[in-house]
Formats: sequence, structure tokens, C-alpha cells
Amino acid sequence: MTKQVIWQSTLTCPVCGYRKTETMPRNACQWFYECQGCHTLLKPKPGDCCVFCSYGSVACPPIQLSDGQAGCCR
Repeated sequence: MTKQVIWQSTLTCPVCGYRKTETMPRNACQWFYECQGCHTLLKPKPGDCCVFCSYGSVACPPIQLSDGQAGCCR
């Protein structure tokens, strides 16, 4: 059975609460994201592989495909 990957994730800035839905990269982790509300540079939380896993409504595609196992992009 093939898993269906969700490609859109809504990032929420932990500083100002600004939210924006973005399309996640298909073949790489995104380590940095600049909030368009307050211009804070978001970085993954310790133990997370990317900003989508830390601040997104949906985890990144590699994590989705690996059933939530950490270390997808290392």
C-alpha cells in the first residue's frame, strides 16, 4: 500500500503567530524559514529535521513516509 503524501503545510511563527501555508520541498529538508510577519528566522527545534516538523501543521514528506521516524534528512 502506497502512502499518500501531503505536500502543503501551514507554518506558524512561534514569535508573532503569523501563519502561512507553504508547499514542502519534495527531496530536501528546509532548515530555515523567514517569517513574513516579524522576519524572525525559524530553525528546527532540537530533534526535528526541518522547520515543517517543528512549526508546520503537517510533518515533512520524508517523515510522513517513514511513519514519523526521526532522522530523515541526516
